[in-house]
Amino acid sequence: MKQGLKNILLSAAAAITVFVMAQTPAFAATDTTATADMAATDTAATQEAGSEEGGNGEVDVQGIIFGHINDSYEWHITDIGGKSIAIYLPVIIHSKTSGWHCFLSSKIAHGHEYEGFYISTSEKYDGKIVERGPDGEEIRPFDISITKNVLSLIISSALLVTLILCCARWYKKHDVLKEAPKGVAALLEPVIEMINDDVIKDAVGPNYARYSPYLLTAFFFILINNLLGIIPIFPGGANLTGNIAVTFVLALCTFLAVNLTTNGHYWREIFWPEAPMWIKPILIPIEMFGMFTKPLSLMIRLFANIMAGHALILCIVSMIFITIKMGAIIGGSMTVVSVGFGIFMDCFEILVAFIQAYVFTILSAVFIGLAQERPHAEGHKN
Repeated sequence: MKQGLKNILLSAAAAITVFVMAQTPAFAATDTTATADMAATDTAATQEAGSEEGGNGEVDVQGIIFGHINDSYEWHITDIGGKSIAIYLPVIIHSKTSGWHCFLSSKIAHGHEYEGFYISTSEKYDGKIVERGPDGEEIRPFDISITKNVLSLIISSALLVTLILCCARWYKKHDVLKEAPKGVAALLEPVIEMINDDVIKDAVGPNYARYSPYLLTAFFFILINNLLGIIPIFPGGANLTGNIAVTFVLALCTFLAVNLTTNGHYWREIFWPEAPMWIKPILIPIEMFGMFTKPLSLMIRLFANIMAGHALILCIVSMIFITIKMGAIIGGSMTVVSVGFGIFMDCFEILVAFIQAYVFTILSAVFIGLAQERPHAEGHKN
């Protein structure tokens, strides 16, 4: 048991490297990452988000929500005395006319232009770095900048690798049959055993050990990022699992695990199912369609649930600023209600963080297990 658990932990640490390499390029061009409750530290920015039309002080709730959901080239921390406190990240871009450029995003922050590049406010490239073309049109350069999403990915991946290696180190130095786990090992062991024995082993079948490293990595990767998304201050607040690019890569990994490690029976069931000849032309397209809808459901479920939860919290917090002009009684009452309900939603999100990681893992295990099925005659013989 000790050796098997240690191998799972070490394999999971190695598998995280694949996630980092696979997901980083996806973030450079993605602008839909759900950020958790940053409204608590962005009060000044929220008040400035009112509608500029007529200066009537109306709060632009849609602008507030999408302002937190969208990716950015800086990590905003808070505002102190009207001054924005932020972490400015490296910009790495390649222009067809001037080659490679590397500089901090502070050079182009707050509407500034640097070396011909600036952050666009147009509908097509809103929030993205562009340069002005010969005809005055905006041109998008090749962009592999370290954005807020990428930095959050690096932090969460480093945290996960550290936890896994610390746990593996304890098992390497202690005899689990003589001594109870302590520290990180005591925290992770029951969770690992629960996922490995009650989920992966039961769903995948006899060949479960082959898939345990990936499935355990996926579970802890999603769980850690879900929990970090609940924290409203750095390094939390950039919820990667609310980014459809992240959930796409996770679903793609499950898709590859299902279809690249299966057996011939799985493919026969898709391209020549055991059914009357007249119904085969109907079943074959359905089975082929099902190959893609399974990972698609994983991608959409995780993305939609996490992003919707944080968007709801932002809406609740925005109610404070919407009702403040209705008078002290209504405004004060709604402030108490909004804060109380916001705290309740934060606590509820902790449960959701675990449930979504669990659901993604168990469905991935079920899909892998279904692809490992053998013909009935062969299974009966074994």
